[in-house]
Amino acid sequence: MSHSASTGDLGRKRREKEEEAVGPDFEPWSSKRGEILARFTTTEKLSINLFMGSDKGKAPSPGSSAVSEKVRTRLEELDDLEEGSQRELLNLSQQDYANRIEELNQSLKEAWASDQKVKALKIVIQCSKLLSDTSVIQFYPSKFVLITDILDTFGQLVYDRIWTMCSDPRPLPDSFTVEDVNDTAKETCLNWFFKIASIRELLPRLYVEAAILKCNRFLNKSGIQETLPRLTAMIRGIGDPLVAAYARAYLCRVGMEVAPHLKDSLNRNFFDLLGTFRQISGESVRNQLVLQRVEVPEYLTLYSPAISWILQCIAYRAPEPLLTEMMERCKKLGNNALLLNSVMRAFRPEFVAIRATDFIGMIKDCDEAGFPKHLLFGSLGRSLACADPPESERLTILNEAWKVVTKVRSPQDYINCAEIWVEFTCRHFTKREVNTVLADIIKHMTPDRAFEDAYPQLQSVIRKILTYFHDFSILFSMERFLPFLDMFQKDSVRVEVCRSIMEVFIKHQVELTRDPVILNAMLHICKTMHDSVNALTLEDEKRSLALLIIGFIRMVSFGRDFEQQLSFCVEARATFCNLEPVLVQLIHTVNQLAMETRRVMGGNHSRKTAAFVRACAAYSFITIPSLSSIFSRLSLYLLSGQVALANQCLSQADAFLKAAVSILPEVPRSISVEGKLRSSESFLLDFINNFLATLLVVPDHPEHGVLYLVRGLLNMVQDYTWEDNSDAKVRVYISALPLLAAMSQETYLYSVPKVDSNETLYGGDPKFLSEINKLCETLIGQILDHLKALGRDEQSTRRQGAVAFSLFGVLLAHGDLRNNKLSQLAVNLWNLSHKHGYCETRISVRTLESIKQQAQQPNMTHLSDTVQRLTLQSRT
Repeated sequence: MSHSASTGDLGRKRREKEEEAVGPDFEPWSSKRGEILARFTTTEKLSINLFMGSDKGKAPSPGSSAVSEKVRTRLEELDDLEEGSQRELLNLSQQDYANRIEELNQSLKEAWASDQKVKALKIVIQCSKLLSDTSVIQFYPSKFVLITDILDTFGQLVYDRIWTMCSDPRPLPDSFTVEDVNDTAKETCLNWFFKIASIRELLPRLYVEAAILKCNRFLNKSGIQETLPRLTAMIRGIGDPLVAAYARAYLCRVGMEVAPHLKDSLNRNFFDLLGTFRQISGESVRNQLVLQRVEVPEYLTLYSPAISWILQCIAYRAPEPLLTEMMERCKKLGNNALLLNSVMRAFRPEFVAIRATDFIGMIKDCDEAGFPKHLLFGSLGRSLACADPPESERLTILNEAWKVVTKVRSPQDYINCAEIWVEFTCRHFTKREVNTVLADIIKHMTPDRAFEDAYPQLQSVIRKILTYFHDFSILFSMERFLPFLDMFQKDSVRVEVCRSIMEVFIKHQVELTRDPVILNAMLHICKTMHDSVNALTLEDEKRSLALLIIGFIRMVSFGRDFEQQLSFCVEARATFCNLEPVLVQLIHTVNQLAMETRRVMGGNHSRKTAAFVRACAAYSFITIPSLSSIFSRLSLYLLSGQVALANQCLSQADAFLKAAVSILPEVPRSISVEGKLRSSESFLLDFINNFLATLLVVPDHPEHGVLYLVRGLLNMVQDYTWEDNSDAKVRVYISALPLLAAMSQETYLYSVPKVDSNETLYGGDPKFLSEINKLCETLIGQILDHLKALGRDEQSTRRQGAVAFSLFGVLLAHGDLRNNKLSQLAVNLWNLSHKHGYCETRISVRTLESIKQQAQQPNMTHLSDTVQRLTLQSRT
């Protein structure tokens, strides 16, 4: 087992090594396979004639003295092979036909694996015979692809078998010579060549020998070199020019694989091919086409895969003189559009580009009837998209090409060709020429809604324009650009195109813009994306569209014209009302606008700017309720309140903060975070702490009583349905104590410039301080009640310790511990937090050290008594 596996690995490595003779810049046959199968299709019914001999008569038996027994046996075997039982499969669809051929490929492998070598050969011969059948001629290129797959399989099986025979006991080196091959392997190899030489019909004999061409390496050094010219000459005996062209293509394919250096035979194939072109216009071909109702142009396209492949093989790394000679031969042949087309597609783009004017001359000389000129210009355009012609000739080339392209009647043919030439136009010319091309495309594709069948090509046109034009003021000043976009009437395609424009805009638009041309066009494009959103749109899709629109909004700036900027945001809100992230961005933009106004005015608003910042606040106040995400609403109410406060809009700030408090009961117990349900508690606590910090600088409303916002918030917190076994409510109370302590100071920790906080309003009024103290007592009472409740349940002792330690920390930092009651409470809380040994010793030690340091400061000596009453308990 291991031996065969290692042999297989070696075989693979050897094949890889051999393929390296042709570089990665050579497009392999495998990459063309799919395109040919997709392009050359048929709805006609197909048939497979298997195991049928075409010539029943036996060959005259030579005298027994002249022929060895071995040869006679070989001939008899082949007679059986060629005259086996007749099995005809009729009325097959194209897919059935492909499936049958694949089954034959499998049968070949199975026969080989079970050592039925003669049966394997029989399958290959019968499949090769199918290549002489051109009864459904449109399908011939695809049939060639399917059947040569089987020939390739057979050639590899034979080669691997003989290679394995030489690899015992040690593997054959990659660079083996005939001397390394043992006699048994040579005998087997010869036997295969003799078997194949005995096949009577030319076509199967040619194909099967070509399939095992590589095996000549086992017999003599110059085997391949001698065989290629012989096989090339044999093809001259094939009467049908199409069958002959594909046989040459197969020979080139095998030749490139096994001996890419032997270019002479490949070149010979090409020059022979030139000869067969005279047959194409012959009577027998004409009769066949009439019979099958196939037009000449369609017939000629059947040759293109074969001719293109042959030319690709010859042109690969070919010296310039050879390419020039081939070009001259094509010129002499004259009027052969099919060949010219293949030459332009196979030769290096640089070669074609430099001689573009010559090629245009040759295209003009071609006859329109056989092969449409627009296809020739299409092939020329492909080369010119990759390589540049001389600068002085570029405009002439474009004019000559467009003269032909614009006359194409069929919209599909027209757009296929126009799409290719758009790149040349964008690459070398200005918006004027590109605009002309767009106008021409609109003119051709609008009648009868032809554009509906050409979305991929039209999308390609847009992509090419976006590749070369990154300045959107130039792009949108092309008169025909937006009308061109209007041709994308299918929703999904239109959105895709708008998305591609937006992606380029966000990537390449560096400077902020107020250009009305850009803004109007971009609003139109973003609106198209926004309007595509419906109930079935996936969240990911909504998110990505919103990000693109946000990218655009961020690039819009009217400089110091703040009112214009606000008007833009009002318009954008109406336009993008279904995408929540866009509305959030607009609120941020407007808040930024208000802060920018404050910066410009140095904090001293005039009547006009005061009215403007109030208008900004009104915008946010109207927009926030339309958001569905509760946390977006809460954070934006708070942020907008802070912005209003900074701009001295006190009543607006009040309204924002009241609105935030009023929607707290709506916060659900759990929210979706990145697709997973999570408790909302931690988010809510974060928000409330942020909110409390803001309340310090918010002055009380004259009509609403002392600390009305603080009381309103705490009432909401009390009524909120918290999770079971949660300390969240008490944690809010603990967080409120530092705020109340800060409010009782003569001078507040921070303030908003030009806004009088409660410190100024109340000026340390004893009534105000008494209200604060009452509220503190109420909160501490609630917290202590909660601690008692926790103490009743043994399982809650850890939570009790944590809450007690939090409250201790707050009393220590913000309470006046000269008050004996408060000091005693702090000591009790310390002891309670350490009672069950859950408190982290490290934190306790650091807390004690911190208190001792504070006690050494003037006015803090009272802490010395407190710290002596705080003891560390062991964990036992």
